[in-house]
Amino acid sequence: MKAAHPRALDNGAMQTRWKPSVTVAAIIERTHKGRTEFLLVEEMTQEGLRLNNPAGHLDPGESPVQACAREALEETAHGFEPTALVGIYLSRFERVRPGQTVEDITYLRFAFCGELGVLQPGRILDEGIVRTVWLSPQEIRASQDRHRSPLVLRCMEDHLAGRRYALDLINTDASVYLGGAAGAA
Repeated sequence: MKAAHPRALDNGAMQTRWKPSVTVAAIIERTHKGRTEFLLVEEMTQEGLRLNNPAGHLDPGESPVQACAREALEETAHGFEPTALVGIYLSRFERVRPGQTVEDITYLRFAFCGELGVLQPGRILDEGIVRTVWLSPQEIRASQDRHRSPLVLRCMEDHLAGRRYALDLINTDASVYLGGAAGAA
């Protein structure tokens, strides 16, 4: 049996319940002129211009699959239909805020691959998204210093390794769509 992390054993000292932010990401691949490419977004962040998978937060009243389709549309102006789960990832980082306060952030990411739909011409991209860009795996590996998260590369590598899980692995209870009044976990 694997030993628990020492910090995990100290739950009694917690003043508030730990709640990682749930996010979704679309891992979108195509072959264009004999070249494998992935669709990324360039976005303005507090750390400057960064590359990311089309990704964002799970909103109230939606499943992870629905959130991924919505985020892909909002960030790329393309429809997207998730067809498989690539993986579930937990990541953490600290950000220094103005005034030198440290913000401890944890993300629980559900990454999906699927079918890219049609472009919706004239659709305005989400705030902060500068443009979409198709990059080869080599270009993505070479641009790690510009990635918003180490998960950009990890999700691509897992996709290239053939990791695919059925969407029914993720169950969204009806209470999510009712605002949570139907019961608690």
